Amino acid sequence: MAAFLTPEGFSQPSLAAVLREGSVLTEAGRYAVQALGARGARRRTPYGALPVRVTEPVLLVPGFMAGDSSLGPMSRTLRQQGFRTYRADIRANVGCTLAAAAQLEERLEEITQRRGSRVRIVGHSLGGMLARGVAARRPDLVAGIVTMGSPMLAPGAHHTSLARSVDLLVRLNRAGLRNLMAEDCVAGLCAQESFAQARADLPADVDFTAIYSRRDGIVDWRACIDPVAIAVEVRSSHVGMAFDPAVIAAVSAALRPAAGSVVEVDRGESA
Repeated sequence: MAAFLTPEGFSQPSLAAVLREGSVLTEAGRYAVQALGARGARRRTPYGALPVRVTEPVLLVPGFMAGDSSLGPMSRTLRQQGFRTYRADIRANVGCTLAAAAQLEERLEEITQRRGSRVRIVGHSLGGMLARGVAARRPDLVAGIVTMGSPMLAPGAHHTSLARSVDLLVRLNRAGLRNLMAEDCVAGLCAQESFAQARADLPADVDFTAIYSRRDGIVDWRACIDPVAIAVEVRSSHVGMAFDPAVIAAVSAALRPAAGSVVEVDRGESA
């Protein structure tokens, strides 16, 4: 992977850091408990007392090597809160990032035409980087973005296990398997352009919230704090951000823009 993807001041998480990803089991358990409680609450809710539907649609974009299903739990919870969520139509985020960004732009155009409104994007890890690039290029389609554990300042500052996965995809691409990341995507002009898009200027009318966790064992959490974003700290693993109730609560709050610069969300807070 090209050195420019890991600027000075950022580094790969250590082995001790990646061990913290084990908390994903606890986070999944918290989501299961919360989901059961929410189901019971809905059964007891009188007809007509449901949450008011939010007018702006929300597009969920999965992280590296993940698909739309990885954000299914978050989508269900947001829908219960009145949001209208949409999938990115990504089965596995393992291809060229420029191609993925183009696909995401087409999806935004489709949703915008259908709903007659700009879209808010929630992106996990690589999905957040794609969202930021598209939002900068097409602010006419995007009202705001929420990133979760997205290392926009240093895409290369990730654990060696992730680097091995990238290397495997490149090798498979060389062997003839298409629609996978090529060497140019991680060390050539494609990588340079993708990095530039993820750092492009955002218009003032595009809201931006960057959710990060110091417990992140996959990417350098410092690379997730974009200087132009509202920074929201949570206590979650990198993988667990997709379904941790505390993170979903932070996402829900960010989708309803409010004043503030730095917010800390407690682990025990529920969506």
